Amino acid sequence: MSDKTVNLTMAQAIVRYLCNQYTEVDGEKVPLFAGVFGIFGHGNVTCLSEALEQVQDRLPTWRGQNEQSMALAAVGFAKAKLRRQIMIATSSVGPGATNMITAAGTAHANRLPLLLLSGDTFTNRLPDPVLQQVEHFGSPSTTVNDGFRSVTRFWDRITHPAQILSSLPQALTTMLEPANCGPAFIGLPQDIQEIAYDYPESFFAEKTWIIPRPRPSRNEVAAAVALLKSAKKPLIISGGGVRYSGANELLADFAQRRSIPVAETIAGKGGIVHDHPVNVGAMGIEGTDAAKELAETADVVIAVGTRMQDFTTGSWTTFAKDAKFLNINAARFDASKHFAVPVVGDALECIQEIDAELGDWACDPAQMERAQKLYAEWNTALDEGQTPTNSALPSYAQVIGVVNKMARKEDTMVTAAGGLPGETAKNWRVKAPNTYDLEFGFSCMGYEIAGGWGHAMAKTSPDGTQTGVPIVMVGDGSYMMMNSDIYSTVLSGHKMIVVVCDNGGFGVINRLQTGMGVPGFNNLLKDSRVQNKDNPLHVDFVSHARAMGAEARFCESLADLEVNMEWAQGTDRTTVLVINSDAYTWTPGGADWYVGVPEINNRESIRQARAGQEAFRQKQRRGV
Repeated sequence: MSDKTVNLTMAQAIVRYLCNQYTEVDGEKVPLFAGVFGIFGHGNVTCLSEALEQVQDRLPTWRGQNEQSMALAAVGFAKAKLRRQIMIATSSVGPGATNMITAAGTAHANRLPLLLLSGDTFTNRLPDPVLQQVEHFGSPSTTVNDGFRSVTRFWDRITHPAQILSSLPQALTTMLEPANCGPAFIGLPQDIQEIAYDYPESFFAEKTWIIPRPRPSRNEVAAAVALLKSAKKPLIISGGGVRYSGANELLADFAQRRSIPVAETIAGKGGIVHDHPVNVGAMGIEGTDAAKELAETADVVIAVGTRMQDFTTGSWTTFAKDAKFLNINAARFDASKHFAVPVVGDALECIQEIDAELGDWACDPAQMERAQKLYAEWNTALDEGQTPTNSALPSYAQVIGVVNKMARKEDTMVTAAGGLPGETAKNWRVKAPNTYDLEFGFSCMGYEIAGGWGHAMAKTSPDGTQTGVPIVMVGDGSYMMMNSDIYSTVLSGHKMIVVVCDNGGFGVINRLQTGMGVPGFNNLLKDSRVQNKDNPLHVDFVSHARAMGAEARFCESLADLEVNMEWAQGTDRTTVLVINSDAYTWTPGGADWYVGVPEINNRESIRQARAGQEAFRQKQRRGV
């Protein structure tokens, strides 16, 4: 029996299909695609925008200011929604498309869903070369959109309108598959967007997608249980996969009953609250001394939902060389790293099944008692570091302490590259689960404000009520790189609070540079090629933010910051607070990092740094 058909352009068919996809969030059926971030140009304005305009009541389109930042906002939205809802970003051909490659890399590194729809050049090639087309003499079908191949999980270019019948479901399956989750890219040539085709009506039937929860094999569970029962000093490392699985409470309960301390990765931070009895804080280079000391003495490390990036592992120097690893992960690629005992499956399902097979086994309570003692010592050190002093400029830790104090339980802290990742990972005390977003998988400067917009959208109900605000902490360097979504949030009515810490340049990379023996060069403004090195020009961030329609104030001191944080909570729009901060004071603690240091150099400071790196590298585990 033949299916009834409906005649639509390819662009109209894509939009109709996307509008009829649903998912479940907290038991409620909601659209899988919550909206579109769009900047229109000649590659998507005459066909795709025509289709989107007709459904703006079902699939709202939001106008961004920069293709990269609007795609980053979509990444922030996906994080806030724990990968259960997705935003779309669309651009024209050429620079509009290539602007989104950085955001695609951010989504890919963080294993987050993002649908990218870019215009493409004409498949018939009759008008070639078109505006913005980059020509490849020996490969005429290659366009700038091929650049997305390295930073997406799914890539396709539609060269016939019937191809979307298979391409779109495959793209959605990829974005919603926990083991393969990441961005999907589909190139839409201009001449194919306009073509009408008889699509089967069944293609547009409503579908509710349920994110799968793959269960582990019995053999892998048995091997995991045997390894755990041999452990004397185990340590759990909780990653982002725990949060996306919704296994936060289960993992914390498991750890508490089994007397196993829990450290968190950067993506996993916020899975449990700061003062939970099993929590020992962030793991790795930007982590706590408590987590580091426990990792160095652990005989069994249970890594749950983490890809074990070098910032988590201290470039694989943080663990004893004879430590054994149990990796629980939806992706076999991650579960098999470093000769681990792999358990492949959904974090919640895996923990449940391992827990059921462990019987009454529990680690010696002394392990948890030691962990809690170490963590208490760490928190005492945090209190001391956040206490105001007579220094001319406050440290990041002191600023974070004030902002954290004034944040409400429902507010989400958002930050990314620079010095704030390490400082917030150590100093931010999470008050409620899933209220902390540090983008450090790609360490993408510029994510902060854009990602904050995505979080603000995620916190806004269909009736326009916003529950909590994103508190974006950003350095002056990242602010200068990408700030236009302050204006976007004012236009759209999505409020966030932005705290700009102005330390006169790129402070943390200056720390790394000088720490490896290189004189300060081209990072802080005073060390760059500027007219007045003694007093380089600083941007008036308050006036700049006000020019984009935001409320803004400069904070003269930590006490002033506290007063203005209270004021900012009561404003009716995005509010920017600016405070000058110290570029040289950092919270101590955490593991070391493998970086390249010149093997041959005539500076004694660099030779000493090289010797230190060589000694450090002797501690590295060798694995794959």
